[in-house]
Amino acid sequence: MTEYLNVGKIVNTQGIKGEVRVISTTDFPEERYKKGAVLTLFQEKKAPIELTVKSHRKHKNFDIVSFEGHPSINDVEKYRDGILRVSKENTVELEENEFYYHEIIGATVIDEDGTELGKIKEILSPGANDVWVVQRQKKKDILLPYIDSVVKEVDTKNGIVRVEIPEGLIDDEN
Repeated sequence: MTEYLNVGKIVNTQGIKGEVRVISTTDFPEERYKKGAVLTLFQEKKAPIELTVKSHRKHKNFDIVSFEGHPSINDVEKYRDGILRVSKENTVELEENEFYYHEIIGATVIDEDGTELGKIKEILSPGANDVWVVQRQKKKDILLPYIDSVVKEVDTKNGIVRVEIPEGLIDDEN
């Protein structure tokens, strides 16, 4: 069975020419919404539909997307609240040291002594670099900056991230 990754959610229509507003959950909007890209729309109690991207632009916090064969607002209104996904086979080959969220979330974090710190539960993108949130048992989460000096190795095959924790990063006092 085909596996899918979420790309975004259609939250509304935009104008009358068949455009939709998408709140994206992808790291690669330029790739996902490029002209000719095929996305699969999932809606409750309906069979998934393949849609081909006709146009894409950014507007405020939204990605504005139109689909081939959908020239009017009437063609896309029914897609509101639908989830756009891409099949895993259509994912982009990533560069070295680039990862998909699904490869990182759930990974076990191990420090330089081989001690298991916890599992990555979420990825934040506050600015210059991502921050990986490590959930620990009965302790505060660790906020790991995704930078070379901290994240030493990412083994996506085995779901392990090896890190070097700088002085003061983990606050176990409180």
